[in-house]
Amino acid sequence: MDFIEGEILYIDKPLDWTSFRVVRVVRAKLCRRLGIKKLKVGHAGTLDPLATGVMILCTGRKTKLIEILQAGTKEYIAHIRLGATTPSFDLETEIDAEYPVAHITRERVEEVLHRFIGVIEQVPPAFSAVKVDGKRAYELARKNKDIELKPKLLVIDDIELISYDMPDIIIRVVCGKGTYIRALARDIGEALDTGAHLTGLRRMRVGDITVDNCLDIGDIDRFLDENIFPGDKRK
Repeated sequence: MDFIEGEILYIDKPLDWTSFRVVRVVRAKLCRRLGIKKLKVGHAGTLDPLATGVMILCTGRKTKLIEILQAGTKEYIAHIRLGATTPSFDLETEIDAEYPVAHITRERVEEVLHRFIGVIEQVPPAFSAVKVDGKRAYELARKNKDIELKPKLLVIDDIELISYDMPDIIIRVVCGKGTYIRALARDIGEALDTGAHLTGLRRMRVGDITVDNCLDIGDIDRFLDENIFPGDKRK
């Protein structure tokens, strides 16, 4: 494999790793094996630290494909807890409010989920990389600054209720680019007249690439050793 000219890698992002950390670690390993100081490496679609699953990395000239790759349809398995909210809409921050859930039935959950299928408007989370006046929203949110984010149009192809075990539900979401599953959890909670936050997220697919096609981060060294040969190194 010619990583300097350009290759595409599929990584199963570990829990608690940032997307940037995955890129940084893989780049460092490649540079060390190739005997170079710099190598262009980018990823097609950010995953939050508390999310796992499919992450596509591109090297060299293949980084030009990032925009195309990240536009691929994505599939997620999302764990949502109803009855409580957090400022980040996930477990990154502490619960800030609790709400009743006794009125929520399985049938109501399924009916509400169906409402989100199609073209919808979604306000991104304040704890996100969306830019506000040239700064990342999460930087302002962590300083308790008031942030007004505009809703964005996006497409939800399908939502399926996999598990109903109140106050926890598990859903499968098939969606287009730009969808924040954390924000979807927030909106589902509001539609159910309660609160909600994400307790787990796994990206199962991007385009035709599934988690079954991905390397565990612990297998990267072995994979690179098997695919980089002495003649590939730049002296």
